[in-house]
Amino acid sequence: MTTTTTETAPTADRPGVAAIAPAGTGPARRGRGVRHALVLARRNLIKTARTPEALIDVTLQPIIFLALFTYIFGGAVAGGDQQSYLQFLLPGLLGQTIATASVSLGQNLNSDIEKGVFDRFRSLPISRSAPLIGAVLADVVRYLILFVVLIGVGTLMGFDPTNGWVPVLGALALSMGFALSFGWVSVWVGTLARTPGAVQGVMFLLVLPLSFGSNTFVPVETMPGWLQAFVNVNPISHLVGAARGLMLGGPVQSHLLWTLGWMAVLLAVFFPLALRGYRRRA
Repeated sequence: MTTTTTETAPTADRPGVAAIAPAGTGPARRGRGVRHALVLARRNLIKTARTPEALIDVTLQPIIFLALFTYIFGGAVAGGDQQSYLQFLLPGLLGQTIATASVSLGQNLNSDIEKGVFDRFRSLPISRSAPLIGAVLADVVRYLILFVVLIGVGTLMGFDPTNGWVPVLGALALSMGFALSFGWVSVWVGTLARTPGAVQGVMFLLVLPLSFGSNTFVPVETMPGWLQAFVNVNPISHLVGAARGLMLGGPVQSHLLWTLGWMAVLLAVFFPLALRGYRRRA
């Protein structure tokens, strides 16, 4: 009697099987997770490139805000000296607009969930958090576009960074870091709301008090005492204070420490909430 032995080739040698092998542990697994997130970030950038109107909030909107506040309100706020108000306004607008540009992040995420895109992601051998991290990383390009537009138009209007351009890049890095942390709030709301319009409504209820109840547009000393108490703990105020100090000179350390502290709190609280909401919804 002859016994035939059939050997099974290792799964790694079969085409396509290696791609769905277990992710492993340790640095290799983290490395794969980073690659997955970067691939999905590229997917989001391609999607944005095909719908350029989605960039209105980081192109036309900052120009309108800068011109509107400088030429309409600047005379009243700065006693007729619009140029000095431009110097005061632009660093604040840089921090505030980059931080709040993440509103669209939750809207896009909610839209993808409703269309079933994330159901397809779940069938892929990727980290569960990779689609969320990829969406947030893709926003870095949007922040860079906003920075170039705002600084370019501001320079044409007469803005002069008295501390030099290297501190301006430091202000950009800090603003982007805060925006990436604050973006998880938008992601969390995007996993909870039923429609993209609801995400926008909820986020604007949060963003508007933080933006206008800050030192972005007017000095804190001009506000009533009860409002100053809110402004002094507002994370946008500390971000703006740090950006203004870096670009124009002035106190930076206290505002920087406050901003870093707020970034740590936002990440510690809203990243797990966003991940939990995504797992429940997607």
